[in-house]
Amino acid sequence: MNRIRKHVYAAMAAAGMVAAMAACTPVNPADEPTRPSGGDSVPATPVVEGGRNEQYRPQVHFTPYKNWMNDPNGMVYYDGVYHLFYQYNPRGNDWGNMSWGHATSPDMIRWTEQPVALTHDELGDIFSGSAVIDKDNTAGFGKNAMVALYTSASGVQQQSLAYSTDGGKSFTRYGGNPVIHNDDDNLRDPKVFWHEESGKWVMALAKGWKMGIEFYTSPDLKNWTHASTFFRELQGRPSLQWECPDLIRFGERWVLLVSVNPGGPLLGSGTMYFVGDFDGTTFTADELDYPLWLDYGMDNYAGVTWSNTGERKVMIGWMNNWQYAGAVPCSPWRSAMTLPRELQLTEYNGKPILASTVVKEADGIAGEWKAAGSELDCEDAYQLRITIGLDKNSTIVLSNPFGEKYELNVTASSREIVCKRNASTGDTSFNGFFSVPSMRAPLNTEGERVTLDIFVDQSSVEVFTQNGSMAMTNLVFPKEMYNRLTVSGTEFEAKVRELKSIYK
Repeated sequence: MNRIRKHVYAAMAAAGMVAAMAACTPVNPADEPTRPSGGDSVPATPVVEGGRNEQYRPQVHFTPYKNWMNDPNGMVYYDGVYHLFYQYNPRGNDWGNMSWGHATSPDMIRWTEQPVALTHDELGDIFSGSAVIDKDNTAGFGKNAMVALYTSASGVQQQSLAYSTDGGKSFTRYGGNPVIHNDDDNLRDPKVFWHEESGKWVMALAKGWKMGIEFYTSPDLKNWTHASTFFRELQGRPSLQWECPDLIRFGERWVLLVSVNPGGPLLGSGTMYFVGDFDGTTFTADELDYPLWLDYGMDNYAGVTWSNTGERKVMIGWMNNWQYAGAVPCSPWRSAMTLPRELQLTEYNGKPILASTVVKEADGIAGEWKAAGSELDCEDAYQLRITIGLDKNSTIVLSNPFGEKYELNVTASSREIVCKRNASTGDTSFNGFFSVPSMRAPLNTEGERVTLDIFVDQSSVEVFTQNGSMAMTNLVFPKEMYNRLTVSGTEFEAKVRELKSIYK
C-alpha cells in the first residue's frame, strides 16, 4: 500500500495523512532476461543488537533501528525463519523513498534487522505486496524460490515481481515487469496464495479510492488473468479507500481482510473483514451487517498474514494511523508493528467473528505470573490478565508516577469496553487528531465474567478478551510506562507477568 501523489501528500502531511490510487488491465509478457535488483543505492540498514532505549521506544514490538516504517509486506515463513518485509524509507524518518525493509525471526517475537531488500527502480517506488514459496517451481525460478509480488508506483500503480533463491537474502527482479499493467493509481497491495482445488495462484488487489477488491489467477506467478471483482456497500460509509487485502481460508469458510482509510471504527485507519465463500475465482460474502472490525482501537492497520504457515493463520499490523502517523514523537525511528496475532474464525450470538490473540511464542520472553497489586513491578513491558464481573460497571486504570493514566471502563448492561485517550494519558500535543474522547468495543462474550489480556509497552496498550473476541490497540505517549493498577466497581482477580525486552 502507499499513498497519494507527491503534491497531495505534501499538502496532507501536516495532518499525518496520506493516500493512494489505481485500476488495471492484465497482460501476459513474454519471458525476458532478468535484470538485477538494482535501483537507487541506499544506506545499508544498521544491524544493531542493543541501545534501543530512547523515550517511547517499544521493547517487545518490532521497530527499525531508525527511519520511517509503515505496512508489513511480503510476510513468509520458510526453513524455520519468519520473514517480515515492510514499507520503509531508508533515507529519513518521514514517508518517502518507499522500499522493502527486512527483518527475520525464529518466533515472530525476537527480530533481527536485515539489509533493505528492494528499492526504487525505473517503474517507481516499491509499495506493499506479499511473498510466497514456489514449492513446485511454477514460475521457473527454481524449486522453493521465494517470490515477491509488489506494487510498482510512479504516476501509475502496476504489479511487479522479484524472486530470491537464497532464502530472502537477495532478490532478482523479473525481466517481464510489470506482470499486471495499469494506467492509473488505484490498484495495489497484491496478496497472493496457492488455491489447491483450482491448481492456480490467486491474487487479491485493492482498488484504493475506487473501492473494491480485484481477483486475478495465474498458473505461474508471471501471467495473470482477471477473474472477478468484489465490492460491498457499507452503510453510512460511502467513501473509503480500500487497501491491503488478504483472503484467508478457515476450513470451508473464507475471510477477506480489507484495510480502509479514512473511515476506521472511529476515525482514520482501520481493518474490516468479510466472511463468505471462495470458489477459486469469486469471493461471495455472507449477508451480515458490515463493516465488521478486526480491532476497535486507533492503531492497527494494513495487517496481513504470513504465508506458508499451513493451517495456522498469523498476522501482524502496522501500529499507527494515517491521521497522525507523520507526527508521532518518535526518533530516530517512526512506527512499530503490533504484536503478532493468531486468527480464528469463531462465533458469537450465531454470527461469525474473526478472533485474534497474541501468539503463544510471546511466552518465550515472559516471566512468571505473579499476583498483581497496585504496583506492577515491570521494567520493559508486561502482560496483565484481569478477570472482572459483569454484574456491575467497572473501571480499570493503568497509571504512572506522573499522574498519567489509561482508563478502561466496562459497561455491564451493554457488555462494552470504553477507552479514552487524551491529555491525561500522556502527550497528545503533536497532532490534533490524536486525542480521542471515547473508543467503544463490544466484548462479544457470554457469562458472568470476562477475562482481559492487556499488553503494555513503552508507548502502546493492546487489549484483548482472553478468547480474542475483541481487540483494541492504541498508541500512547506517557512520560513513563504505566506501572500502577487500580480497579473499581466490581470484584476482580488480576495477575501480571513481565515481558523482557527483545533487544537485551
